[in-house]
Amino acid sequence: MSLHSTPRLRPPRHRVDPLARRWWAVQALLTVSGPMLLTALALGLLSALFFPGALPWLAPLLLVTLVAPALGYLLLMPRRRCATHAWELGTHAVYAAGGWIWQRRRIGPLSQVQTVDTLRGPIQRRYGLATLTVTTASTAGAVEIAGLAEADAEELSRLIGRAASDARTAPASLAAPVGGIGEAAPGGAA
Repeated sequence: MSLHSTPRLRPPRHRVDPLARRWWAVQALLTVSGPMLLTALALGLLSALFFPGALPWLAPLLLVTLVAPALGYLLLMPRRRCATHAWELGTHAVYAAGGWIWQRRRIGPLSQVQTVDTLRGPIQRRYGLATLTVTTASTAGAVEIAGLAEADAEELSRLIGRAASDARTAPASLAAPVGGIGEAAPGGAA
């Protein structure tokens, strides 16, 4: 490789759990789409009851400004997030990619991992999902892996903790590779 060439990074390879799509759809319904649809319904009913002459122009306006964007968000956002969210645990770092409009890739060096937190909100618990947050010594913020199955999140948390400990204690040239979920770990342990 020449001095001026940059190494090409491959995208993270592990996808989120398929149930994450349902979780994100429920989130969309509760936070964005639901309130927009309720607002359109309330305005339509109030107009029908008190200002029926406004319905010919108000109904198309509500359809274009509230109903169509709410349904588009509800249908597109979860699918797009599932397609873009991915993660990977490498030998020296944890990688995460996410976002559905503004896509973001984060690399957190294992030698700088400070904490590994698991979050399970009420909707996530309903679908058996969790979010893993890996806090590093970076000012850019934590590496977040959303939409993991609970068992995968626990296993990944354990693997990251062990790999971070190994990365801090071993010289960089002797760092052992870390297996992914469902792969054999170094030393034959599963």
